[in-house]
Amino acid sequence: MPTTTVEDLPADVLAYALRRLDGPSLAAAGCATAGLRALAADPGTWRALCLAQWPSLGLETEQQRNILGSAAVSPQRLFADAFPFPSTSTSTDAAAADQCFPGELISAVDIYQKAKGAPRPLFSRLVETSTSSSWFLTSPFRVDAVECKNPVPVRAASFSSAELELSWIVVDPQSSRAVNVSSRRAVAVDRHWYTGETLVRYAVVLGGSKFEATVTCSEEAGCLNVRDVSLTVEDADGAAVSGEGSLRLLAAAMEGPRSKAGERERDEARRMYEEFVRSKRGRKESKARREVLVDLCCSAVSAVAVLSFLASVLLR
Repeated sequence: MPTTTVEDLPADVLAYALRRLDGPSLAAAGCATAGLRALAADPGTWRALCLAQWPSLGLETEQQRNILGSAAVSPQRLFADAFPFPSTSTSTDAAAADQCFPGELISAVDIYQKAKGAPRPLFSRLVETSTSSSWFLTSPFRVDAVECKNPVPVRAASFSSAELELSWIVVDPQSSRAVNVSSRRAVAVDRHWYTGETLVRYAVVLGGSKFEATVTCSEEAGCLNVRDVSLTVEDADGAAVSGEGSLRLLAAAMEGPRSKAGERERDEARRMYEEFVRSKRGRKESKARREVLVDLCCSAVSAVAVLSFLASVLLR
């Protein structure tokens, strides 16, 4: 009696079934047989998967550019780059000092409300950033998806700010590579000391520096006002990293290895953030102790100099 396999099903039925899978399952199905590999490699399937995961990829920039609308960017490659976490062992050695950096970056930003099933999208934006100017390369790196002067009201059922999830994909349209520089879930939730607004922080540590996305929001009359969404980079000493230094880190992360995108990796992102904060605090305390010691030494030398001068005057 002949055996029946899944490949005996009509191709359109198989294609429909594959469209119901998530990204890792679809990639695994493509490794099963040659027939499934051909169906799983369909760009339309991966495009639909990317749009379901990150609605911002279906938007256009101010220059009417769309990431998935570009023939140079493969949806399958984009998903493989952006879905896993970047490796925490990313090193800038892969990015040479004389490297030709991209002239622009595109940020795909999505904010979700954590839910029992799939997270519910609340806000999406596509931001294009020119990186070729000397001002950008020498200034502290910062990308704003929402500015304080243009807050975005989000209608949603009552929920805590800690339930917000964030995806921040940085795409290099020149090399068609991408990396997700958000921890997805918040690593810290603070309250602004003056305005009382909530600051929800998402961070990953790459190459010894911290990429931190901050969502500033307030709740008014059942509406969540997102007042600021920004991405900055900070080194181990707490100093802002320049645009050139950040591009070098991003280039290394895009070309570097990836980790799985599971609970363990989310916990690892939080652990790395907390370790980075402790290390920065330790460096700051050590620096303060050194400054106190230097001040004491300077004071002692000054006192000896004054006493020596007074002694020389009195003994004449």
